[in-house]
Order: sequence, then structure tokens, then C-alpha cells
Amino acid sequence: MAAGVAATLVVVVGAGQPRTSSPAPSSQPVDYVALGDSFSAGPLVPDARSDPPGCFRSTNNYPAFLAGYLGVRSYRDVTCSGAGTRDLRRPQQLAFGQRTPPQVEALSAGTDLVTVGIGGNDFGLFGSIVETCVSLRDREPGGAPCRRAFTSRIDGRPVDIKARDARRIEDRVTLVLRAVTRRAPEADVYLVGYPRLLPERGRCAAVPFAAGDYAWGRRIERLLDTSLSGAAERTSATYVDLHTASRGHDACAGARAWLNGSQTFFGLAAGFHPFQQGMRGMAHEVYTAITGEHPPVDAAADPPPGSVVRNPR
Repeated sequence: MAAGVAATLVVVVGAGQPRTSSPAPSSQPVDYVALGDSFSAGPLVPDARSDPPGCFRSTNNYPAFLAGYLGVRSYRDVTCSGAGTRDLRRPQQLAFGQRTPPQVEALSAGTDLVTVGIGGNDFGLFGSIVETCVSLRDREPGGAPCRRAFTSRIDGRPVDIKARDARRIEDRVTLVLRAVTRRAPEADVYLVGYPRLLPERGRCAAVPFAAGDYAWGRRIERLLDTSLSGAAERTSATYVDLHTASRGHDACAGARAWLNGSQTFFGLAAGFHPFQQGMRGMAHEVYTAITGEHPPVDAAADPPPGSVVRNPR
């Protein structure tokens, strides 16, 4: 079906989608559903949708760009900030008593294309690392206090809890992908990985971690990437490797950064989450994985010069 996605006709474009040039006509219109957490939803990337407001879902997240690039017939985005793997199969509890239905309920036998971006919230993996590493930095700027905080002795041996948890995520994501396939048996399923937060080398003010925690954090990022690719291999999903694709676009990359650093910028990005240009870059990679081609981007849809926050180095 991926070849059919590559040459779809614009029939219906979802409300709030970014502008793009039209793909080539085809007799195979696509029904697309996007599932995932905040790295798919795009908290604080303008403009926020209100269905529901507690999901902090942007009209300019990568699913929205992708739907426009492909010219899909129908498009449902049920991504939601804070979602873990269980929230794709069970209701998600939001603030102020809000609840969302299980994300997989958006799927049907008529769904042609599914993107899934999930896993980083399980075991509190991403959130607890960035919170703890930032809070402990000043205790030992040249050391690795965060790594030590997440190292425990189990059965008399030191265990890196975060490395262990990153490996355990593979089984959870595998269950999600199998649930997706059961609900949408004819769909092409793309598991979308996470872009890298940390640079291959060096440090920056945007990511206030201790020096030794950079190397440790990079290891956890790689382990999560390995778990996600492993889950895709165990199912019928195609893995979109954003860890490799985002080299040079980490939170320390200044004007080239796909991810924000520790400061939250309302109307641009939540802390340690993608900017709009990151969402666009992610959409490019998913589109290429689906079609083998570059997306038909309308230059007018790109942010104007100077509109992107430049992370401090």
C-alpha cells in the first residue's frame, strides 16, 4: 500500500493542516490516523487544537504536515501529550478530570496509514531523566550525578535503572503495534522514533546537564532507539529512525535545532520538545520512509526568517 500512498490525490485535507503543494493524482485515496505522545502532538507549537485542550495537540505537528504532504482523503490525529503505551489501549487521564478514549479506537478496518510515536513516557523514562539531570547538575558539574542517581544495587550488583527500563520498552511497544494491526489489519504502520536531544559531542547551555551525564544520556537515547526498532522488527511495522536523521539537529544545534532546550517558550515549544521546524523535519523523514521521495513542500509554509528560537550554546 505504501506505493499507493506515494501518489495520492488531495480529496479532503483536515482542518488546521499546514499548506503544501499538491501531490500527483491517484485513484487510491488514503485514510490516515496518527497515534502517539507529546513528541507527536507538539505541545506549545502553534496553534493548539482543543479536542481536547489537555492533549496540547498542535495543528502544526508532524502528523499534520505529513497529512498535507500526502494529500490524504481523511486524517484523524489522536496524539496526546503525556501518553504512554497503555494510553493507546486504555483511556488516558488528563488534567481537570478529562479523559480521552484509547487511541486505537480511532482505527478501523478502513484505515490505510498509521503513524505511531510512543514509548518515551513509559517508566517515566524521558521526563524523569531531564528533570533529575537538570536538578543535579550544580552538585557536580564535571561529573555524572544523574547517572549515579539512577544506579541501584539489585542482588548485590549495580544496575542502571534507566538503561534497564529503556530495554523493557520494546515489549510494551510491540504490544501496541500488535493492537494497531488488529484494529487496522490493512493499514501500513510506521513506528516513528524520537529525534536526539543530545549532541554527539560537546555541551551547551540549552541542556544544563553535568558533563558526564551527556555521555550517559546519549547511551539511554540509543537504547530507546534500539528498543523501538526491535519492536518494529517483531511486528509488521516500518521503523522511521529519527535518531539517525536528527544528527546535527539536537537541542544544542542552535538555529538548526529540532528540539527545544530546557526553557519553555509559549507559542514555540515546551521544554525539551520539538519546535515547529523539528516537526517539519520529522514529517519529511516519515514522508520519505513512506514514498522514497522528498515531500512537495511549498516554501510559503516554512517559518519566516527569525521566527525560530535559537538555543543558547
